[in-house]
Amino acid sequence: MKNSARKLVAAIACRNNGSRLYGKPLQNLDTINQITILDNIIACLKSLKVIDEIVLAISIGIDNHVFEEYAKKNNIAFIFGDERDVLSRLISCGEFSKATDIFRVTSESPFLYFDEVEEHWNNYIHLNLDALFMDEIIDGCGFEIIKLSALKKSHMQGEIRHRSELCSLYIRENAEQFNIKKVFPPKELIRKDLRLTVDNPEDLVVCRKVYQKFKDSAPRIPILEVVQFLDTQSNLIQLTLPFTESGYNLMYK
Repeated sequence: MKNSARKLVAAIACRNNGSRLYGKPLQNLDTINQITILDNIIACLKSLKVIDEIVLAISIGIDNHVFEEYAKKNNIAFIFGDERDVLSRLISCGEFSKATDIFRVTSESPFLYFDEVEEHWNNYIHLNLDALFMDEIIDGCGFEIIKLSALKKSHMQGEIRHRSELCSLYIRENAEQFNIKKVFPPKELIRKDLRLTVDNPEDLVVCRKVYQKFKDSAPRIPILEVVQFLDTQSNLIQLTLPFTESGYNLMYK
């Protein structure tokens, strides 16, 4: 349900540099049909009626101009900003689009747990929250909803580490200054042995297998069914297991 007094904008921070895997957002999930990680993310976001607009928060640098081309080709708004100050890029997205609130997902995580987004957005408004965090879910499937004013306060009062890709870190560390709510997925999606985000070549192998299995449901690929599928594919779970501990240690700082 849309709320005329609020504007919820999905801000997606994009950059191509990556020591483990270059150009993660534009890696293909479907190599035959040339469907990228970012394609599936954006298509899923467009299917959510509560999201009013999508804006790419592109890092400055020649390597990232491909995202400007992508945005123009797909009729998506974009801004450029500092590579390390990811928080400032999200704020710029909000200011550019006149958002009141930011819906945050990452550009290398193709499979969003979309099922409860509308419910949580309505609760977020009803409770007049500054931030709502979907926590403890499989790495790559969660989301955050944060007031633009709370992001601005984080940037003004936080340190350099708070302005990194850990954009909600200041709010999480200073919860007493904000009205926040943490929500959690069904227990079947609290699986610290799984990850559905692409940071390594092995992650990409797994996400391609998942997409191939569920492409008829794309872009709204059902995460519960993905888990059931992966539980029959122990080789895929073992492939990314070396990266799960470090990934989860970073998630909710």
